[in-house]
Amino acid sequence: MNGAVSINWLWAAFLILVLLLSVFYFYRKVWFYRDPIRRPPRVDNVIISPADGRVMYIKQFEKGEVYSNKLGEKIELKEITKANIGTGATNGWLIGIYMSPLDVHFNYSPVKGRVEKIVYTSAKANLPMVDLWEYINFMFLRKTVDLFAKKFHFVNERNAIFLKGKDFPVIMVEIADKFVNKISCFVREGDFLEIGQKISFIERGSQVDLIIFKEDLQFLVKPGDQVYGGETVLAEY
Repeated sequence: MNGAVSINWLWAAFLILVLLLSVFYFYRKVWFYRDPIRRPPRVDNVIISPADGRVMYIKQFEKGEVYSNKLGEKIELKEITKANIGTGATNGWLIGIYMSPLDVHFNYSPVKGRVEKIVYTSAKANLPMVDLWEYINFMFLRKTVDLFAKKFHFVNERNAIFLKGKDFPVIMVEIADKFVNKISCFVREGDFLEIGQKISFIERGSQVDLIIFKEDLQFLVKPGDQVYGGETVLAEY
């Protein structure tokens, strides 16, 4: 009798293991690469989310610098882009969106415009963006976590896409997390993009910083909000 019970337990454990491995395989090879249809709003004068994820911060910058509450000092935008932002407009807003492993990882153009330049910066090693407690806070407890000016923000692999919109320029900075395999960019310099157009894919977790060179914006989201790339309106102007 005891032998039969042991065999039944072994079979149950085996079936559970097979189920867990099947779910893991489905997530890694199928679900993570899902590509849902996104329909951008058919209205003018809006900026839409470039990525699925949670808004981590919305910060104003002046003269190409944004103040860090954590560091108690101003950070130059070129520390985030790893490229010269130019000598034109230097005031505006910075929005950080964290993409968890459960989010869709395609990225979309936040505005209609032309790709002026693309600057890719590699890294020797990517640092983790969040610790376990921070992840629990914003994913499950719905609390805001300000990731701005953490060490990863300045050293991790990134791809900066400079867009010239019809009214103002925008820079979209894709920053890789520790376990990211690669950033795949689908557009080239000189391409003209429609708002909501799919432009890249980042494998595993990551973050997108959106630098908007316009001061008078009316934000429709706040830190802690869940947003969806290619659909959610971040701000109106």
